[in-house]
Amino acid sequence: MSSSFTMYTTPWCGYCHRLKSQLDREGIPFDIVDIEQDPSATQIVESANNGNQTVPTLVYSDGTAQTNPSLVQVKAKLAELASA
Repeated sequence: MSSSFTMYTTPWCGYCHRLKSQLDREGIPFDIVDIEQDPSATQIVESANNGNQTVPTLVYSDGTAQTNPSLVQVKAKLAELASA
């Protein structure tokens, strides 16, 4: 199964680690991009967060984004994408 979203993160982000663990436990595939290693990714995060580098930022296959979502919010969005 291919991933439906990309998680933009940093190595020191506790919220990122928590969400990644929850997604892994649920078997939900995703791509991960470290914005400290990929400067172009910083622009994506800033455009989704009114100029702020807030992580985790998830960008979905439909182009929408969520900032620091709960596992429940991610699952709801994935269900919405699957039914579209």
